[in-house]
Amino acid sequence: MPVLKPRHLCAMAAAVVLTVTAPATAASAADTGALREVLFVGNNWDGTADVIKSSGDLAKIGRINVVPDKDARMAEINADPIKWIYFMAIRNSVGEGHDQFVDDMYSTPDGRSVVVSRPSFADVVSIDLATGKINWRFKVSGYRADHMAVSPDGTRVAVSASTANTVHVLNINTGQQLGSFATGDKPHENIFTRDGKYIWNMAIGDVNTDSDAPWQDFTKGDRHITVVDATTYKQVKIIDMRDKLNAIGLKDYSDAVRPAVFSPDESKLYFQVSFFNGFFEYDVATDKITRTKTLPKNPATSDDRTTMVNDSRHHGLSMSPDGSKLCVAGTMDDYATVVNRTTLQEGPLVPASKPYWATVSGDGKSCVVSESGADQVTAIDFATGQKTVSVPVGDHPQRVRLGHVAADWTSPSS
Repeated sequence: MPVLKPRHLCAMAAAVVLTVTAPATAASAADTGALREVLFVGNNWDGTADVIKSSGDLAKIGRINVVPDKDARMAEINADPIKWIYFMAIRNSVGEGHDQFVDDMYSTPDGRSVVVSRPSFADVVSIDLATGKINWRFKVSGYRADHMAVSPDGTRVAVSASTANTVHVLNINTGQQLGSFATGDKPHENIFTRDGKYIWNMAIGDVNTDSDAPWQDFTKGDRHITVVDATTYKQVKIIDMRDKLNAIGLKDYSDAVRPAVFSPDESKLYFQVSFFNGFFEYDVATDKITRTKTLPKNPATSDDRTTMVNDSRHHGLSMSPDGSKLCVAGTMDDYATVVNRTTLQEGPLVPASKPYWATVSGDGKSCVVSESGADQVTAIDFATGQKTVSVPVGDHPQRVRLGHVAADWTSPSS
């Protein structure tokens, strides 16, 4: 069963908490003779990223150390009392007693570097895939970095700065900030629209307090979706799911939007919320929730909301390339399942240990989930809903992203 989140932070530390936790597409680099498509698996507690085949048997290709500068970063933190307090708060709350060294990662279009957000170090770094050395480092506002997204052309990366209620947009090759925008409390998931014109950010509020009962929901903060112009970074729209949920009689449901994924035509958004074993369908044009899917509960899973890791009962959502199937990571219920998008009928419940993310394999045939409780990733066939393969990775895998490396790439020497 999943490790339960600690509940003993002081008031100052509790104010730090945040999220963990965004679907996105691969950096847009067309396969050429010089590049190889792969999956990057971020091992959050290890401070490593495993590189595995993007399809088929998901065999391991190599591994990257994403904290080669760990000693220098720790020296900075230990020299600054405020940074140390936040660092320890992250470890003892959202980190479940562990440091968070890699939340998200994307390769550059040329396959030469991987860009990584590092929550405990409150930064984003670019790491040279050939040498393992850092190309550039960007310190986010506040004290924690979280989910990222890459633009369709692969040139920009957006990163949530959780404690600063800000998203930074960076040049993926230089680390230069191109712009930033304000969000709700604790920005989490980021999604670029397919045409690259807009960025959607989901703010999830405080997820590490014990005030989890429905009547205490107001204590979680300002949670909404912020839509901005991806060129000017000016706000275009605010979407508050509280009103949408209330309109369909779900006043006791959280409005903290977690992982989300668009339909291929971007007319529908499917999203998970805190504490809920299921997901919602939102119609973008009418600005309404159109369907609700409740998924089975694991009889062994407690309904006590305070036992749900970072408030995320289900955390991980992806869609088959043709838009016909959804893949859901049932985090606290210890399974993953493929759901028919037309009927919303789920397939087999595939046992999985604290699955924390869901993505799509390179060939589009499988959903790939990270089993953070078993230190492995598992592929589930979209057509049959059955597990096809599991491969071991590092400690506490979370985000899994498609990307590219050089065709002859091997792990850099330590």
